[in-house]
Amino acid sequence: MARSARSGDSGTERQCAVSRARKPLDELLRFALDPEGRAVLDLKARLPGRGVWVTCARDVVEKAARGGIFARAFRKPVKAEDSLGDQVEALLERDALQRLSLANKAGLVVCGFDKVAKVLRGNGETVLLHASDAARDGCAKLDAMARRGADGAPRETVVLCNFNIERMSLALGRPNVVHAALKQGGPRGKFMDAAARLERFRAGGAVCAAA
Repeated sequence: MARSARSGDSGTERQCAVSRARKPLDELLRFALDPEGRAVLDLKARLPGRGVWVTCARDVVEKAARGGIFARAFRKPVKAEDSLGDQVEALLERDALQRLSLANKAGLVVCGFDKVAKVLRGNGETVLLHASDAARDGCAKLDAMARRGADGAPRETVVLCNFNIERMSLALGRPNVVHAALKQGGPRGKFMDAAARLERFRAGGAVCAAA
């Protein structure tokens, strides 16, 4: 069973300012300078001015912040805060949760153990969401259901554990969301891209390089 979000395949590449390796855009984050000369995440890669690309991994971003790499890349003094890694992770998580919320408003999200189990018993392609602080036994039962379709044939199901109960509940506008299922539909792709980016960032550069 796949236990990660998808990662898109962009044909455009940029050079990471830290490793100097050329990578697809979905493996990178763009940073720009705010009016105070601070390096800030340009999540949509739309801010004006010169941009600097860094591998989407917490340890790589933190290395850029503390190693003077932004100043060299921007060719001017740059303020790179020690908390930049935390700031970036918070923004990536917020983006993924916002996209999950949009999928929910489109009627693509089902919450609650019994309702999720019912969806998993069907034949449709489903993304299974567990809260990161969910009980293991409940996760294991739903994972087992996800392994087989309605015809009993083995199948692969994407399983994500990116968010805790509190954040999932806020995003979906319901109390105590522990398990959810994301059905097929337009907004799901953008959520999966955002979730993959968050996973990649949390995994770190060494893990991404070995993938």
